[in-house]
Amino acid sequence: MSSTPKVLFGFHAVGVRIKTAPQSVLEVFFDVARRDARMRQFTDRAREAGVRLIESDGLRLAKMAGSHGHQGVVARVNPVAQVTSLDELLEQLEASGVAAPLLLVLDGVTDPHNLGACLRVADGAGAHAVIAPKDHAAGINATVAKVASGAAETMPYFMVTNLARTLGELKERNIWCIGTSDDAPKTIYDVDLKGPVALVLGAEKWGLSAEAAALVDQPIVIPMHGMVQSLNVSVACATLLFEVLRQRQVAGVLPSHGEGVPAGRYDSLLFEWAYPEVAAWCQREGRPYPSLDAEGAISETLPRTIKLRY
Repeated sequence: MSSTPKVLFGFHAVGVRIKTAPQSVLEVFFDVARRDARMRQFTDRAREAGVRLIESDGLRLAKMAGSHGHQGVVARVNPVAQVTSLDELLEQLEASGVAAPLLLVLDGVTDPHNLGACLRVADGAGAHAVIAPKDHAAGINATVAKVASGAAETMPYFMVTNLARTLGELKERNIWCIGTSDDAPKTIYDVDLKGPVALVLGAEKWGLSAEAAALVDQPIVIPMHGMVQSLNVSVACATLLFEVLRQRQVAGVLPSHGEGVPAGRYDSLLFEWAYPEVAAWCQREGRPYPSLDAEGAISETLPRTIKLRY
């Protein structure tokens, strides 16, 4: 594992690293001009963890992060030890008695924002790993880590040389490979997802490669009832992963919501996928997410400066 320090930025990404591996945090630069409650809470927790804090300004932070989306927080961190291979992870799961691994396979997802969102979704749904090919796929970088809101630090991400061969090896381990296809005969609600599962999704424009599609055990489709005929890949991941979670909870494989699952976690994630502009504004202002009405629409008045996509 390389010992070269890397950069993390944003409250979630840096905060998760401080919480899970404070010894790996070399220093945290923060915008001294930002004095809101969220920044005060963040710096207090960093000091409690013994992290070195350095006063900085927005321009320097933007240069370090390579983005203006740093939220006033940038950290230099050392890499942390993680499981080094998919085989090692699967052996550990088997040894610990995990009977139904849940894996997410991304075939050709090259956009770092999509990858970050998929990692966050996978972590929220309790997936064990995300798999992607080394070629024609996004790797982990600062943008991915920021969008993933800490999940890039907690979710194993394996980039494999030959994705088709990896799918074949998963099938040999009796992990059912389920792939999305627009012309699949069954929907996600028609298929039993309680056993060992690898969900295989392709890039938005091209879908699954021919090699991956040929190895899928069960093609499925997410039913669409409006004018739009497809979903963003991260939203599709969320739909599939949380359907797996729902089926397993109903069957008693996992604790039901409120029994061992952090309250509000699912609701918050779903709000962020549906209303990213509002979620970003709330995070900047340190405000709770607004409530939704029975039809899923925002029931509170928002500032005129927020432009919704819908």
